[in-house]
Amino acid sequence: MPSIYDKSRTKSWSDAGKWTRRNTMESFSNIPPLKTDIDRNYPAALNTKGGDFNSEASTPTLEAQHEKEKHGHGLSHGNGHDPHGGINIYDPDRPKLGFKQRLHHFTWAWYNFPVSTGGLSLLIFVQPHQFPGLRSIGMTIYVINIFIFAIVSAMLVARFLIHSGDMSASLKHSREGFFVPTFFLATGNLITSSDRYAIPQNDVGLVWAVQGAFWGYVIITLLLAIGQYSFVFAAHSFGLQAMMPTWILPIFPIMLSGTIASVIAETQPAVAAVPIIVVGLSCQGLGFAVAIIMYAHMVGRLMQAGLPNREHRPGLFMCVGPPAFTALALIGMAKGIPSVASTDKVGMPVDLTTIRTMALISAIFLWSVSLWWFGIAVVAVVQAVPNYFHLGWWAMVFPNTGFILATISIGKELNNDGVLWFGTALSIMLGCMYFFVLFFNIKAVITQDIMYPGRDEDVEDH
Repeated sequence: MPSIYDKSRTKSWSDAGKWTRRNTMESFSNIPPLKTDIDRNYPAALNTKGGDFNSEASTPTLEAQHEKEKHGHGLSHGNGHDPHGGINIYDPDRPKLGFKQRLHHFTWAWYNFPVSTGGLSLLIFVQPHQFPGLRSIGMTIYVINIFIFAIVSAMLVARFLIHSGDMSASLKHSREGFFVPTFFLATGNLITSSDRYAIPQNDVGLVWAVQGAFWGYVIITLLLAIGQYSFVFAAHSFGLQAMMPTWILPIFPIMLSGTIASVIAETQPAVAAVPIIVVGLSCQGLGFAVAIIMYAHMVGRLMQAGLPNREHRPGLFMCVGPPAFTALALIGMAKGIPSVASTDKVGMPVDLTTIRTMALISAIFLWSVSLWWFGIAVVAVVQAVPNYFHLGWWAMVFPNTGFILATISIGKELNNDGVLWFGTALSIMLGCMYFFVLFFNIKAVITQDIMYPGRDEDVEDH
């Protein structure tokens, strides 16, 4: 049987032996070279035979074969060093780095944190079973999220200023580059939550400011969706086994335009609400259509190569987001159509009752797709729990926020208490998951399990 490290084998998502950032390990000086998952001398690493480099396998079958080959070659375990004297980046006693060195590995994926926090504040706002003070808690989380967004942005700016060349390299990187859209997701989240918590409906100036922010967001995210995918098509070459859920991220911000439209349309004057809804529907359709294309690749990757490595399985929750947010947006936009809209005024071809009924039917259909992906992701993560924290764990929060928001919206439209209580129960579970991930995120920062060479999204893989 050929070795799993044979260069003729197609590289999979979690054992790609290709490094596109040559400066990843520059944070270390005057210490022995780190032992990472692969040799950094690309493309020489691709020509390495047998067990000369330690790459994470992608499927349970390959993992078992990988483990067998490691024992067969007599690789050392538990002492934190390989036979050549390198340092194991997963060893708790590995060398500690200073703040400036660690800042070199502060990636775009950190925006998953404010995205999830903002989603939690929105979820609190729409809870069907409110109690005194709950909205105040949501308002507090909204304010905290503004500070989180500002801190993450400041840290990234500091990284790019201190480490010259990092910005260009991060935008072009075959892995970190896919997390750039999370900045726009966090921005869209702020627009939506600001409309909920901070914009009085009788303040004409602020209402128009929200409208301007929406149109600016649509233009920028459309350019992002076209530009980033065009760059990926031209600059990178991925096989089916390299499929990652993050491939969907460049289209996610423009898709979120529909969700933003569904929220702000209710507070806009009729003359502005209808164009916002029409554009929001177009953007939502674009995003979901591209997501369907990506789903085909994702299912093909799962059928051919099996479930991802345990460290990457939380990323499967990203697949929950597109149908859930589309369901949420359809119901919200249908409700946001001004009551004055009619054939003789704005050219509406169908009465509003029919539109809202169709939106509800479509939302229920899409909700079931989201539920299926949610189940697949849960089974995958429970089957093999990750050993190390990665910022991808936040995928267990934000996409599921959309799923719960859609559940609550459907329950309200159906006026069904059972569905609403189910949404409340899911909300409580999501709140627990948020603080679970937050705890391990803070712990990982303190113990230097992230923001450390070889442990973040600025490498091809872990």
